[in-house]
Amino acid sequence: MQVVVKKPHIRVEGEVTESLVEYLRKSFGEIEVIEDEDEQRIEISESDWYQTIRKTITPGENMRVYRQMHNLTQEELGSRIGNLTRQNISNMETNRRSISKAVAKKLAQVFDVSVEKFL
Repeated sequence: MQVVVKKPHIRVEGEVTESLVEYLRKSFGEIEVIEDEDEQRIEISESDWYQTIRKTITPGENMRVYRQMHNLTQEELGSRIGNLTRQNISNMETNRRSISKAVAKKLAQVFDVSVEKFL
């Protein structure tokens, strides 16, 4: 939902309670309330935007994103997936070294995602 007050210009977006709408009407008179019926949350991986971007993301970039999301250093991730060095992890993240099927399976287990993200 979106509420717009023309003068002074105020725009409120997101969850807007009825009491806030009522207060704005009393304080400022004419206001515009815009309710988005289409506004619903979806899994990002199901969005058109993600499907388009997904085609351009490399397995190494996915690896880096998941590592950072889990607050792991390259050294920590290397230890978790089988004593790989920080340099090995860096080379995979920058696509200088491919990710083997065995490493992809371990990454999928560590991050609890599909193995395809790393192949």
